[in-house]
Amino acid sequence: MTFQERIERIEQLTEAIARHRDEFVDTTIADLGFTYRDCRREVDLTLERLPAFAETESLLAGRRPLCQSPQNEIALLLPYDGSAWLNVAILSIWLVGNRVRVKFSSKGSRIARLTEQLYGPLFGDEIRFVYEPGKQFLHQALEDPHVPAIVVFGADGNTLPYRDAVRRTGKKLVFEGPGNDPFIVFDDADLDAALDDLVDGKYRYSGQTCTAPERVLVQTGIYERFLRRYVARSRALRSGDPADPETDLVPLASQVAVRRIKTYLADAVRQKGRILTGGEVHGQMVQPTVIADATPRMKGMREEIFGPVTFVTSFESADEALSLARDNRYGLRATVWGGAQAAAVASALRGADYLEEVADYTFGKFGTVATNEPRSKSWRRALITKPIGGYGYSGWVWETREGRFILRQGPKLMSLETSTTRDK
Repeated sequence: MTFQERIERIEQLTEAIARHRDEFVDTTIADLGFTYRDCRREVDLTLERLPAFAETESLLAGRRPLCQSPQNEIALLLPYDGSAWLNVAILSIWLVGNRVRVKFSSKGSRIARLTEQLYGPLFGDEIRFVYEPGKQFLHQALEDPHVPAIVVFGADGNTLPYRDAVRRTGKKLVFEGPGNDPFIVFDDADLDAALDDLVDGKYRYSGQTCTAPERVLVQTGIYERFLRRYVARSRALRSGDPADPETDLVPLASQVAVRRIKTYLADAVRQKGRILTGGEVHGQMVQPTVIADATPRMKGMREEIFGPVTFVTSFESADEALSLARDNRYGLRATVWGGAQAAAVASALRGADYLEEVADYTFGKFGTVATNEPRSKSWRRALITKPIGGYGYSGWVWETREGRFILRQGPKLMSLETSTTRDK
């Protein structure tokens, strides 16, 4: 199949998703409980992004799929915090000529069935959907000689234990994981633009995204003013029925995330954090919460939150902001707002443009760094032409090359990591 023929298949799928737009929205609300607004926006953004695959022809020219026989498949384990956008991950692997074995999260079983229904007539067995538990899926992929590579979206703690198995089998594993992203605001920042970006990024999907800002670092000159305005914006959000187009926040989909957030809140109070709004958890409903005067030792400043809870602290200088941002085991995304000092901090935080081989997990670098740019712009074409991914425990690639097991970290494209220019 030529590149253009593959693009035509993607175009046909795009048309099919558009015809089933309302069904995608309703199914995602039923499976995950996300708001109508977030679900509708996700479908519309996906319909906007899928045509961009046509722009990848020169990028992918001359590349060969890792799947070199009709029995080969790339195993893809997807996260639960999405529905329509997951098509981008699936198609980026298929576009370079691979067959794909796809496992949706069990939380999104109806989304998986709907997606499979749309894919069947267009892709046949080139993209195959399976429904066993995630651990079983990974075990089977590791032991299956027909799977040359595995792509995992998930938690670092769940994936790190597979390192020895990946090394033993000689497979390639591409991991996309959590974040505890810093959002840095200097005194000279455009405060309105920064707050717009923070509220959008923090409360979309009720905070259930790996790239949601979680550690907010604000320079002392605007610290109290920033808090007042952010608290007011947080309090104005509306909780309610996910199907109501006016609803902003809904109960979290994961009981594990709720239990974790409860421990973060208790820990913050114990360490003298000021809860300016929220702090209440009813069932799986977590109210939008802003914790001021956070310290680097608080659990919420160190672990992924995955909910509508923000830890805010102040800094005096650019050096202090840089030190606070780097003091974390996750390095997925950082956002910086301000002038010359902000630009210098952003440059210091930014990692390589694409994956680099590292001796060990590298902390203090970030795969994506946005400077005075809303995520709607900085995240454009993500996973298609824009590499994404991180450092530390936010993401990596394990693979064996010429008998040597290596670790690479930084931004990546699934299309490039599941293809090669080398002779087999």
